[in-house]
Amino acid sequence: MTNDEQYIYILIIAALLDYLIGDPWGWPHPVRVMGWVISHLSKFSLQQCQSSLTLRLAGIALGMIVIIGSGLMGWLIILIAKWLHPWLGIALESILLASCFALHSLRAAAMDVLQPLITGNLEEARKILSNYVGRDTENLSETEILRAVLETVTENTTDGVMAPLFYAIIGAVIPFVGIVPLALAYKASSTLDSMVGYREAPYTDIGWFSARLEDCLTWLPCRLTVITLALLSAKPLDIWRICRRDAIKDPSPNSGWSECAYAAVLGVQMGGTNWYRGVAKHKPLLGDAIYTIAPETIHKALQLTRFCFLLWLGVAIFLIRNNASGRLPPT
Repeated sequence: MTNDEQYIYILIIAALLDYLIGDPWGWPHPVRVMGWVISHLSKFSLQQCQSSLTLRLAGIALGMIVIIGSGLMGWLIILIAKWLHPWLGIALESILLASCFALHSLRAAAMDVLQPLITGNLEEARKILSNYVGRDTENLSETEILRAVLETVTENTTDGVMAPLFYAIIGAVIPFVGIVPLALAYKASSTLDSMVGYREAPYTDIGWFSARLEDCLTWLPCRLTVITLALLSAKPLDIWRICRRDAIKDPSPNSGWSECAYAAVLGVQMGGTNWYRGVAKHKPLLGDAIYTIAPETIHKALQLTRFCFLLWLGVAIFLIRNNASGRLPPT
């Protein structure tokens, strides 16, 4: 079996693992290891570095160590597994790649909040929602809870689902890299951003590099996701027009585009005033409020994400097969 054939099987197995199992609570997971390293290195840097400059330099070192280290460790572990037995290598690559996808987790989180909300238990829905969002949830109405869930699903689609698949595809077509290392490296970048990529103290300086790098790494997968959603909607020019009108107002170079694309396709409006630790923060309005956000809207958003993922998976298989057929046969 050639490497390219292995990559196709690994992609399919990883997608099935994420769809059927996801990330069972308590199981070993690469992100937990990344989080442990980031936590310890950032605490050490904050204790030892006193000036803004040294903290920024420490932030660069932190980012490089975690991102490059994650990719290299994944590459080395797979190399050893393949040396022990080829099928062990395939199994391990499939599991590691599945751990980079968050489609199952995204759906499970949305359903966790929707189930008590549908039965009228607002208090329980608010409590569960607080595990997934940074905004204050104690006084949210049903409409605001639904908006929060939809915004969380659509914002995390790019960095939790589509971007890891994008970098897996890139790694598959680059000789000697493989399908997992770049996906793990991107996952490390995303984890860094979620842990230290804040403008508030004490992460203002140490987290600036991780935040900027994650924005850069996510930029292209995000735009490709927007284009994919626009094509799936069968009205690509309308979707792109709304994104050009509204998404550019969002301070984030990526999450606003991702949310706006879903809002445009679904015919709803996201954004508005959110409260964080008692402080109001207004996000730009994205999309047109043709319909109100309902539980069915969130189901449709998750279905759109699944369609995007499957479409990219098909493109990946085509590219890998085409990459293999383009090589000269051995003489």
